[in-house]
Amino acid sequence: MHTSRPRLAGERVFTLLLIAFSLFMLWQAYSISKFESITSAGAFPMFATAVMVVTGLLIAGQTARAQAAPGLPGESLFNQFVRQITPGVLVSFTLATAVYMGLLDKLGFLLASYLFLVVSMWLLGSRRIVLNLLVSALSLAAIYVIFQTVFSVVLPTGTLLKGLLP
Repeated sequence: MHTSRPRLAGERVFTLLLIAFSLFMLWQAYSISKFESITSAGAFPMFATAVMVVTGLLIAGQTARAQAAPGLPGESLFNQFVRQITPGVLVSFTLATAVYMGLLDKLGFLLASYLFLVVSMWLLGSRRIVLNLLVSALSLAAIYVIFQTVFSVVLPTGTLLKGLLP
């Protein structure tokens, strides 16, 4: 049994962007080895991205046939998009991730990840600061032991703290 769902604001544009990205990735996969043989280096990436293109086209067809979701009275299409697709917590978490990526080189893996975990827990609704600090520390201790000791992965120390942390 197939039930139809309403089309969200901006969903058609998103599916078109998804198809464009998939086509770009297919071209990139093709440029790896130009499909010389089924066992060439680019064969699996081309297959995977071709599946992305086909499923993107199927989703675009379903999206085009779907009825638009009703908005709030007097709400513009842009306001519907912002409310439904880009809620504040998503935007905040995306910004936190971008800041984390920027600080990773400067502060190193341990300090940047610790700050990111604490901030992420707060952004996602946990207001127990002491618990957030403790869980973040324990999580990073486990990650450090596993990756640094067991797998011998060298974690970035950061340029600002070089020589201060192990």
